[in-house]
Amino acid sequence: MILLEIWSRIVEETLLSRFQSPKPEGVEVVAADFDGILYHISNLNQDKGKILVSISVKFFAEMKDLRTLEFLEKEYKGYVTDVESGYNFSLLFDVENLPEDKVALARSAALLKRNCFASIFNKYFECQRTGDLGQKRAIIPYRDNETMYVTADKDRVTAIFSTTFQDEDDIILSKIFMQAFTEGRKIHGAPSVLFTHREPPLELQGTKVATGDNIGYITFVLFPRHFEFKVRDHTINMIHTFRNYLHYHIKCSKAYLHSRMRARTSEFLKVMNRAKPEPPKKAEKKTISGRSIQHF
Repeated sequence: MILLEIWSRIVEETLLSRFQSPKPEGVEVVAADFDGILYHISNLNQDKGKILVSISVKFFAEMKDLRTLEFLEKEYKGYVTDVESGYNFSLLFDVENLPEDKVALARSAALLKRNCFASIFNKYFECQRTGDLGQKRAIIPYRDNETMYVTADKDRVTAIFSTTFQDEDDIILSKIFMQAFTEGRKIHGAPSVLFTHREPPLELQGTKVATGDNIGYITFVLFPRHFEFKVRDHTINMIHTFRNYLHYHIKCSKAYLHSRMRARTSEFLKVMNRAKPEPPKKAEKKTISGRSIQHF
């Protein structure tokens, strides 16, 4: 299994090339990421020494009540600037005044999307840890027709992802994948993972959620051992990319199956071509003297 990168490689490499350049360079890059995320890297007021990094998040409005801005401002203290028009959050870097570890700074900026999701999970992890169970369920429409739900309970935090399958074959493959994750609970310390098709899980029954033949719900039940401080970042890294991880491997599986089918078909065609009978050769007629008789 391949784990998807949790940072934007385009953002990281673009910033690192400008940070390490011997002289300031102009930049104008627009990059897309999973979940409808859009990055814009440019120079502030055409000043090559000032690099502006902005991110557009479709569900940013739903995260404001979860103190996402406070989380990001703390995470990027010293680099937060006025938000660029058309975007939700912006960072400003002065190439003449950068820290010694430029690689870590570029990686940090490339984690903007991850940190947006992290603000949600951190909020509910802290609610569970402190016993503040009055926080209402987070409802984050992280993709078109797909939603994430997060709740904090007395002994756990539950995260539910709804996902839409475009093809009937995807549903079959997803069930096979999720069966493996469901059996993963047998591994000591692994979180419980549940998958429901068509109908929402018990936690969402009675609410207005999407149902249908192409709708699936993935439920993660996280206990305090899964989000204690020493493992919290790793848990967030894994869980917020799971939807994309699932669909990526479904597509890879279909591509592998198709390649095997094409290879097998090619082998069958070779066998069939070898099995074709050769056309009979016409018997050559000769005279008594041994000369061939030609037919016109």
